[in-house]
Amino acid sequence: MSDLTFYTHPMSRGRIIRWMLEEVGQPYDTKLLGFEDSMKSPAYLAVNPMGKVPAIKHGDTVVTECGAICAYLADAFPQAGLAPPNGSKLRGPYYRWLFFAAGPIEQAVGLKALGADVPAERERMLGCGSIDHVLDALEGALDGRDHLAGDSFTAADLYVASHLGWGMQFGTIEKRPNFERYVALHDARPASKRAVEIDDKIIAEQAQPAQ
Repeated sequence: MSDLTFYTHPMSRGRIIRWMLEEVGQPYDTKLLGFEDSMKSPAYLAVNPMGKVPAIKHGDTVVTECGAICAYLADAFPQAGLAPPNGSKLRGPYYRWLFFAAGPIEQAVGLKALGADVPAERERMLGCGSIDHVLDALEGALDGRDHLAGDSFTAADLYVASHLGWGMQFGTIEKRPNFERYVALHDARPASKRAVEIDDKIIAEQAQPAQ
């Protein structure tokens, strides 16, 4: 038994954390949950009262929310090199883009997916402003760059690339050359490929009729 437990569903944001765990390279146990049953069970609600995945438990520490989990794992396992060291000037941009994904990107994409039409004069009420503002800011940050914080891959790249890849696949994020290049670069990482293979295998197994 590992002291690191991962609660997930293979067709959820848990895919982001599967990738992060594969990058970390530490042993972990996976607890698969169903959207309408075990995710709402008293046992899991004690882990995450929202009844959503993903979540992790590391020893006695429970962490929910993808951005928080990515930040936590990067700091808990510094040997993986997924965050700039404390005191580095790169720590600022690392936090900036990690939480840009957790805030403005999540908010703007969610509004678009719901078909919400925010009048221009009310955009200031939202942290994201508009999805065009969000995507333009991110595109500017990626112009001529492969990484968001320095010259090496971090949890911020993982989280942002996951959002962009998912959004472009399902049409909630406009396909732009900088986004496609950035996602393709990071999707090619061995840990990303392992994570996709693991979750896709689970999906295929769940789709098989009971014998």
